[in-house]
Order: sequence, then C-alpha cells, then structure tokens
Amino acid sequence: MISKKQLFWKRIFDFLLSLMLFPLCIAPLFVLILIATFDTKTYGIFTQQRVGQHGQLFKIYKLRTLKEEVHNLGHLSKSATRIGKFLRRTKLDELPQLFNVLIGNMSFVGPRPDVQGFADTLIGEDSVVLKVKPGVTGPATLKYKSEEGILAQQNDPEKYNRTIIWVDKVEINKKYVQNWSFYLDLKLITKSILN
Repeated sequence: MISKKQLFWKRIFDFLLSLMLFPLCIAPLFVLILIATFDTKTYGIFTQQRVGQHGQLFKIYKLRTLKEEVHNLGHLSKSATRIGKFLRRTKLDELPQLFNVLIGNMSFVGPRPDVQGFADTLIGEDSVVLKVKPGVTGPATLKYKSEEGILAQQNDPEKYNRTIIWVDKVEINKKYVQNWSFYLDLKLITKSILN
C-alpha cells in the first residue's frame, strides 16, 4: 500500500517534472487553445468538476473539442469537431492538465479523474483508490485508451460502462495503489508516450 512518505515523493516528482515541461509546452498549448477556440466558436479551454484525492472536487482543464449545434426544432446537441476528434485521438486535448499537475490536484500517473457518481461512491476496500491523486495517465487509462470506441459498440453504453468497464477500472486502480512504486510510474509514463 502506498505510504504517506511515498505520496510525498510522488508529489515532488510530479511538481519537478511539470515545472520542467511547462516552459516547453506553453507555446504549443497557446496555439492549440487558439485553434480550439476558432474550431468550436467558443473559448478553447474546457473546465469541469472532477473527483480528486480523498473524494475532493477540483476543476480539470482540457482543450475544448465539442461544438454546439442547433437542430430544426431548436434542440441543442454537442459533437466533436474534426479537429476535436484529432485532439482526442492524440490525447493533445489533455495537455492543459499539465497545469493541474503543477498546482497539485492531479498527478502524472493515477486513476482517471471521474465526474461525480463514480469514484466518490466507492466504499470499503475500493475506496483505497482515493488515496492517490487522479492521473493524466494510468494502468486503467492505458487498458481503456479506446473506451469511446468500445462504448459506441454497445446497445446500452451507460450500463456497460457502469457494470463492466468501471468495475474493472476499480480493480486495476486498487492494484496500482496497493503495489505502487516509482519504477511503476516511470514504466506507465513511458508506455503512455510510446502508445
């Protein structure tokens, strides 16, 4: 099980790496924000409340990839633009999360930060997942990197997500927290870059 001391060193690593990467990423990020702004016709940064460490809510930052469309009957819907799909596929939409890591409400490696109704409902042994900060990448993220495609093939995507994918993610993330090591984080970061 990850200890308080290990959590401290994990945070030091996250802070130093994000501090090193931030100057390198600021120019490309600014360009991507402009592209996303023109592409979606609204500000290119998307923010949303997510469940973080110990179940506390925080604001996550992502590049905006969805565009609002008005249909004949005045009904509004959101769909990913062509550029938005590219940003999602390449994970460039998650580049602003570097700021989340820098300020300390996310880690480079950990469980994906979920919306309310998932991680914040964990009880008993499963709640160990909340001991660590949510991550930009992680073992469950890597396994389900094509999650949108998997869900698109299901008759009831929401039910499949809650009863199959989410249950599996909890088990994967529990093992991550219980068997954490600095080497494991480096291995997962490397695997994420290569994938």
